[in-house]
Amino acid sequence: MAKSNIVAMTGNEAMAEAMRQINPDVVAAYPITPATEIVQIFAGFVADGLVDTEFVPVESEHSAMSACIGSSAAGGRTITSTSSQGLALMAEMLYIAGGLRLPIVLADVNRTLSGPLNIHCDHSDTMMVKDSGWIQIFSENAQEAYDNMVQAVRIAETARVPVIITTDGFIISHGMERIEILDDSEVKGFVGEYKPEHYLLNFDKPVTLGALDLPDYYFEHKRQQIEAMKESKPIIIDVGKKFGKISGRTYGFFEEYKMDDAELAIIAMGSTAGTAKVVVGNLRDKGLKAGLLKLRVFRPFPKDEIADALKDLKAVGVLDRSDSMNGEEGPLCLEVKSAIFDKGAKTIVLNYVYGLGGREIKLDDIESIYNDLFDAVKGKPKDRVTYMGVRE
Repeated sequence: MAKSNIVAMTGNEAMAEAMRQINPDVVAAYPITPATEIVQIFAGFVADGLVDTEFVPVESEHSAMSACIGSSAAGGRTITSTSSQGLALMAEMLYIAGGLRLPIVLADVNRTLSGPLNIHCDHSDTMMVKDSGWIQIFSENAQEAYDNMVQAVRIAETARVPVIITTDGFIISHGMERIEILDDSEVKGFVGEYKPEHYLLNFDKPVTLGALDLPDYYFEHKRQQIEAMKESKPIIIDVGKKFGKISGRTYGFFEEYKMDDAELAIIAMGSTAGTAKVVVGNLRDKGLKAGLLKLRVFRPFPKDEIADALKDLKAVGVLDRSDSMNGEEGPLCLEVKSAIFDKGAKTIVLNYVYGLGGREIKLDDIESIYNDLFDAVKGKPKDRVTYMGVRE
């Protein structure tokens, strides 16, 4: 295991530092709160000659992803960053990048979508593009933001599928934390030299990208893309294990916290998982068998693995930091219910939509969810969906 350097960094600084160590060929980006710092800091690395990157300050987020597509299609290792409305403006091009199987890495700082205008955290931006053909990996803290960015390059280039790495806006992006940074040589060795098999500037093997794809072949090409997403699952696991060998921090699809003998659990993504761990610890001290499943990889959704992890639980509370607007439950809860009920589970599943527009979720709020689950197991009726902390 490599020696780590202990530093204090915000989530934005950590992601920018990972980008410096990766030293991509191209970064094309447009600023947006609260993700601006990532590329602002990285632009400083470019100006100081610390990286060999071609930095392209474009006129919009749509242009940023368009430039990234051109760069990646030409054979360049390519990274960008955005948030919220910026991701929305990129959406058209995200589908094109996914359909072309371009291994672009995108650092998305989760922020609510307008309207009304709001610059704080929820997961509505990432959920908006959950079906765009990008791997989606969530980070609990600045350490995971750094670690996930380093892994994302290798995952994307091995699977030939683009990757979104997320952090919670302001909570992680602007929060200072103690993290461990690998030596530059370790990161360089881990990501390796990018050697694409097919790219536009390879004149010995000419290819066409972005061709018109009519009914004769479109369906077959989308089917290949769907399979590529599925086939990225073992790659994600393999990269997480190999990263663990150099860092001491191994990653999978999710983290199970005190789940071995748990009877009840909640499922959460992002920074809320850290808060939930405190509550689980407090409940364990009281003799209650509570657990937490922190989902890291939302796309490809690890359906079978989650079903296996939850099969012995009596009740589950699924926390969604976004809403599917009358899709019965939030997007994460819908996925979880599909996973476990397809396996014939009789587990009680309650959905909690929380934190929209950056509203805080506190220790007492999370404890009340566990109390609801205990009551539900005892037969007391509970709402299928609860909007946690909203004034109604």
